Amino acid sequence: MLETFKRIIVGRPLASYEDEHQRVSKTVALAVFSSDAISSTAYATEEILHVLVPVAGMVALGYLVPISLIVCALLAVVITSYRQTIYAYPKGGGSYMVTKENLGRLPSLVAGASLLVDYILTVAVSVAAGVAAITSAVPSLLDLRVPLCLALVLLITTANLRGIKESGALFAGPTYVYIGIMGILIGYGLLRVWTGDLGPLPVDEAELAHMTGGVPPALLPGASALVLMKAFSSGAVALTGTEAISDGVPVFRRPESRNAATTLTMMGLILGVYFLGISILAYHLKPTLTHDETILSILGRTVFGGTGPPYVILQAATAMILVLAANTAYADFPRLCSIIARDGFLPRQLVNRGDRLVFSNGVLILAVGSAILLVAFGGVTNALIPLYAAGVFTSFTLSQSGMLRRLVRLRQPGWRPRAVISLIGAITTGLVLVIVVVSKFTSGAWIPVILIPLVVMLFKGINRHYERLSRELHAPLDLRPRRLNHTVVVLVGGIHKGVLQALAYARSLNPNHLLAVHVVSSEEEQERMEQEWAQYEIDVPLEIIYSPYRELAAPIQRFLDDLDERWDNDIITVVVPEFVVRHWWEHVLHNQSALFLKGRLLFRRNTVVTSIPYHLGAGREVETAGPGP
Repeated sequence: MLETFKRIIVGRPLASYEDEHQRVSKTVALAVFSSDAISSTAYATEEILHVLVPVAGMVALGYLVPISLIVCALLAVVITSYRQTIYAYPKGGGSYMVTKENLGRLPSLVAGASLLVDYILTVAVSVAAGVAAITSAVPSLLDLRVPLCLALVLLITTANLRGIKESGALFAGPTYVYIGIMGILIGYGLLRVWTGDLGPLPVDEAELAHMTGGVPPALLPGASALVLMKAFSSGAVALTGTEAISDGVPVFRRPESRNAATTLTMMGLILGVYFLGISILAYHLKPTLTHDETILSILGRTVFGGTGPPYVILQAATAMILVLAANTAYADFPRLCSIIARDGFLPRQLVNRGDRLVFSNGVLILAVGSAILLVAFGGVTNALIPLYAAGVFTSFTLSQSGMLRRLVRLRQPGWRPRAVISLIGAITTGLVLVIVVVSKFTSGAWIPVILIPLVVMLFKGINRHYERLSRELHAPLDLRPRRLNHTVVVLVGGIHKGVLQALAYARSLNPNHLLAVHVVSSEEEQERMEQEWAQYEIDVPLEIIYSPYRELAAPIQRFLDDLDERWDNDIITVVVPEFVVRHWWEHVLHNQSALFLKGRLLFRRNTVVTSIPYHLGAGREVETAGPGP
């Protein structure tokens, strides 16, 4: 039943040789890897206003376009630098691989931790922003914000468990609908502005007073340098997701690097033009910031002249692209986890691919981590945004620095112009990182500042375990283990077919010592067991353990300790007879003492635990030849 359900949800298993057919075209890749970056055009402008309006009122709109231009210039530098990364590291890994090869282990772990934290936040922020778009159009759903967020995380997780090609094909449509409707909104809106058909909106004095704390806008001071830096760092969230393509180069069809670089350029153009376009449109229309409706929704109603079909398409497409922005993290987080795990800094289970050739364990970890964040922060986008940018720009800075060192070290033809680009990228993203941490530290940026070092410590702890394991398991060429004394102990709860089969198996091992053990809590039990043992004429010595408190595991462990004292250089095999019921639900009718006992014995040195299942209803009989099993 479970297997059938899994096949319905996930699909048929894919063979390893089908991996080549799971690669994606540039068209699908733009939807898979760029939805995070492109979706930020829906909220980046509003994030700038959320910083400026409370301290400057409507004057804040005058700072909007200059800040947006600076962000776009930074975007151009980052895109150019990551194109170099794609060609230099065609096997993917992005910032982690660049930093690992050029800056060393510790910086690479910081880059990896920053990216993993960023991807979890990407899912949380994207889903929260998507739900915000839904509740802006349908305010009655506001109280269901968190359940809606969790339902969407479940939907995206299920789609990605089916494979990156299928999820990409499924989500490509909404991404291109958003690109189309946003182009129409910006183009049509600016055309109406320039022809004089559309002018500034009337100020909503009640909402403005609410945003400014009741202080009249005319009395508000101009924005200070710190406020401007904070606004810039809020707008810089538009750059989140630009590293995604460099992380997933192997997913592209051949030639991978060229296709990935082309897709990255297209993403950068769409992101820059749309982000700046929305900022310019907002500057001219001067919408009043409110907590109840997004700026994009206000612009849509104004430009399209009401809440007709174009507005509905805009809101629906915005909600979908914001939710699907999480798909970028689902494409990259599991792959990056597999690379870090292959280096021994994450559990090895993350290296393995699932039935559909995706790193399904990484997908599930990402889903759980983002769901926890959404519940903890109530699914509010503005509460999550301050946590977002620190990790992004940490990885940006390390990646640009790593590329700079690589270019200087290799000195390949034409390296100087590219080194200048990487140098500018490292300096600018490093400055943005400082601005983000300083300006948003008390607003939540302190969380990634603490969390990233903790993740690095986790990486190191996992790596120490694997290194210690490797040292202890290493076998020298001249190692010749000496012969062991083999003692087999058969646990007997009563005499039945399963026990007799287990005794026969134990004899076939030809041990040095063979005995059966039975635990009793009264003299009557002991007498009854000894009589039955004699009646069956079993020629295996039976040892009775008295347990007045009706324990099973502890008395058996003490008995095994006594056996260790009897013989030197011995290994003990504990044989556990178990009967297997016909139906899964029948297990609840029986205690699971054997299961718990095996769990306890797992951690005992020089002890082997073997289960001998006897399947009820299988028609198998225990045959005997003479006395004994």
